[in-house]
Amino acid sequence: MTITTLTSREFNQGASEAKRAANKGLVFITDRGRPAHVLMSFEEYQRLTKQRRNIADALAMPGVADIEFEPPRVSINPKAADLS
Repeated sequence: MTITTLTSREFNQGASEAKRAANKGLVFITDRGRPAHVLMSFEEYQRLTKQRRNIADALAMPGVADIEFEPPRVSINPKAADLS
């Protein structure tokens, strides 16, 4: 995996090049010489986080039924519109 380092200024002036570099590996973006951000491809992000692609997959995860979730009930009190 290739690692590319760009200053914030280089990133701002060459976002297309940074995106191409992110397809080959990580891109570190520095502010005042210190690493501040990391740019990576979406595929690499998904691989690192093992993130599911859609809500249906997330809701089908094993153990979801064991999660307790009781959202508060909301009462909506409509008011008559004053059209005078």
